[in-house]
Amino acid sequence: MEKKFASQADLQEKKVSFTRLADCAYAYTAEGDPNTGIVIGDDAVMVIDTQATPVMAGDVIRRIREVTDKPIKWVVMSHYHAVRVLGASAYGAQHVVASRGTWELIRERGEADMKSEIERFPRLFRAVESIPGLTWPDIVFEDKLTLFLGSLEVQLLHLGRGHTKGDTVVWLPQQKVLFSGDLVEYAATPYTGDAYLTDWPATLDALAALEPEKLVPGRGDALVTPEQVARGLGDTRAFVSEMFAAVKAGAQAGKPLREVYRATYEALRPKFGHWVIFDHCMPFDVSRAYDEATGHRDPRIWTAQRDKEMWLALEG
Repeated sequence: MEKKFASQADLQEKKVSFTRLADCAYAYTAEGDPNTGIVIGDDAVMVIDTQATPVMAGDVIRRIREVTDKPIKWVVMSHYHAVRVLGASAYGAQHVVASRGTWELIRERGEADMKSEIERFPRLFRAVESIPGLTWPDIVFEDKLTLFLGSLEVQLLHLGRGHTKGDTVVWLPQQKVLFSGDLVEYAATPYTGDAYLTDWPATLDALAALEPEKLVPGRGDALVTPEQVARGLGDTRAFVSEMFAAVKAGAQAGKPLREVYRATYEALRPKFGHWVIFDHCMPFDVSRAYDEATGHRDPRIWTAQRDKEMWLALEG
């Protein structure tokens, strides 16, 4: 039977967890749906990744209000993908912060990505009509920005390319808590359609060098021990490295994309096939890996039309 496109068949609502990581840090997770991080300073709240629509962001705000009445002044974009950032307007934040790479990607492909992702993830764009448009940062940084929420030090770091060219992590150095965005996933399949697969492992090394004791991945449960953090980093590295190695081997042998896709899917399925969104991600992942393996250094723009053409070519 032909697979339903992307996540269009994924209609089951997920159970939300709101996990306390420290007095100042919480994780909003939902069984493999996109996560949101919350940092509570002395005088303000920071939200890391906002959910896909303002209406969906309302549930995050409700959880925040269960633990603090401080104003939400900061929104941080871990990267540019629509499912992460289009709920930003709900928070009424004073500032939206992103890396320069993320700002460049919004300018170059934000509109195309929004249309593409809305069609890929209908359940994750509940009340899509509430989105006012693209989310733009008003503060853009290069490699590091340190903020103080009162006495609480918060570091925004661009440690290298991986999931996208603009990935930002949020690091609480005193609490040893890291919000990784989609650079790290836990029991969820990394999406690599906009990735730099050659660079990603070195960026994971840079995350590990911070020695986080707790970590909020882009998808999956919050990791609350150093052992769980190590597993999240290791599992993400394993998927990225093994998938790219399989695709490179096929591409270097001169095999066409569809044949490489079939072989890579079957090779990875026993180890990773039970992870969330495995079937959704694999066609996009292998397509990007094949491009990178055949000399396309930068990811091509995904449009709603390109999505469907690729899916038909590989899954039809």
